[in-house]
Amino acid sequence: MFSQGTLISDRTPVWSLLRITITLLTGILAGSFVAIPLAAYVYGIDVTYNDNPDLSMAMPLLFTQGVVSFISFIVFPIIHITALEHKPLTPLVDRRLHLTQTLLLVALLGLVFPIAISPLAEWNANLKFPEFMGSFEQWARQQEDVLAQMTDVVTSFSTIGDLLIALLVMAVFAGIGEELVFRGMIQNELWRGTNNIHLAIWTSAFVFSAIHLQFFGFVPRLLLGALFGYLYYWSGNLIVPIAAHFVNNAFGVVMRYLYNIKAISTDVEEVDSAPWSLVVICIVLAGVLLYQVRKLYLNAPGTASDKSY
Repeated sequence: MFSQGTLISDRTPVWSLLRITITLLTGILAGSFVAIPLAAYVYGIDVTYNDNPDLSMAMPLLFTQGVVSFISFIVFPIIHITALEHKPLTPLVDRRLHLTQTLLLVALLGLVFPIAISPLAEWNANLKFPEFMGSFEQWARQQEDVLAQMTDVVTSFSTIGDLLIALLVMAVFAGIGEELVFRGMIQNELWRGTNNIHLAIWTSAFVFSAIHLQFFGFVPRLLLGALFGYLYYWSGNLIVPIAAHFVNNAFGVVMRYLYNIKAISTDVEEVDSAPWSLVVICIVLAGVLLYQVRKLYLNAPGTASDKSY
């Protein structure tokens, strides 16, 4: 029987997921409707008419991204759950068992996991499609180049103030919003509909990766989504994957800032595998950390091991 603690809708799972999709699309449109003129008012720049954005566009684009993200992935999903489905938010985050210890473990996990999967990231970045998929590969590469250029501009910050704004948008808003939507809403509804948590986790992770439209970074993002999904499943507390997501994104933002001010020579935007010795160490560490998180909740009431579905 599905646990009422994570029930976000009384409707059929298919109808609930369709309504979630409509809410997200509406939120993105509403967020864009608010963000674009607001960015033009604040910065005096129209962010919609720049095919080749330069560094002067960094903060306007980041501001626009932040407003759209906040409205579409935080405000509208909260309205969806509380006002449209008439469900409380507290069951998503009210299991505080072992929370402090768990947050420390997932913070470390958020640092070592990207290094552990870096060989897969490099392989995915250089993936060659079969000849019959040549047209798709060309389109995907063009899409990747556009997004990479945009990312390069948005992450060109070199002041503490800009760094803090970037952390707010890319780590805080992304961590809260994407985990609320993909784990708290979509994963829970997929679980209710399929009665298979592993299918729910991996399907949600697939959608999470696909929605970013970066096919040459699809695999590492898929694995990250699955990681966040299992952390939520084990702990029963959405704060846990939010923390892991925040640390993962914040680490990348801070490293890019250090690169911009020439404090380090490694650019995290370059998709290269870490040395194999470091990869092996991080794989072992990630395994140990995951085992410790799972162990904390193995027989805890109200968490994964206590649910019968």
